Amino acid sequence: MSYSQFSINQIKSEFGITFSEQAGIFANIPEASYSDFLAETLEYNIPLALAINSEKSRSEMIVTPILIEIRKQFANQIGLFSGKEFTVDSARGLSGFCDFLISKSAEQLIIEAPIIALIEAKNDNIESGLAQCMAEMIAAQLFNQQKGNQIPRIYGVVTTGSLWKFMQLEDQTIAIDLNEYFLGNLGKIIGIFKNFIESVSSQNLT
Repeated sequence: MSYSQFSINQIKSEFGITFSEQAGIFANIPEASYSDFLAETLEYNIPLALAINSEKSRSEMIVTPILIEIRKQFANQIGLFSGKEFTVDSARGLSGFCDFLISKSAEQLIIEAPIIALIEAKNDNIESGLAQCMAEMIAAQLFNQQKGNQIPRIYGVVTTGSLWKFMQLEDQTIAIDLNEYFLGNLGKIIGIFKNFIESVSSQNLT
């Protein structure tokens, strides 16, 4: 079994997870500025990615430039991984490859302290990526516990490139923001990512 094979029912029953669904959990996080380079890149890339209309095109032309911008804003002091194997507990199905992981550590050779798991929804349907993202969040939480990383919350993001949905895992509860954030409000999306990263910035990692 791998991350992509989980259902939401399995997440609840096999890991004892409680779900908390609320609208606007992250809605009050302020927008963040971003570079002219990103704005120009997306202005060109978005119509092309939507015209091609494949998961790969959205990943390469929309999602990746946004994540690179966020890494730049943190002066390359966070790790960004794409298509990386992240096997934490294969016996429980916590294994496979992640679309994207953001780590609190700047280390790029190996994953050291994952804090955000980001999944691209299949078939342009955000709901189809929720369970996989949740499984990766649980794996990230377990990984940090095993490594002694004092990180209280793990964040999850599911996106079609055009729509973005955010979640957080703390203890045994996954809080799901029922709002979907639109690419047209890019400052809000970047602001939420920055808030996630800054929320663990004071934690000491071992």
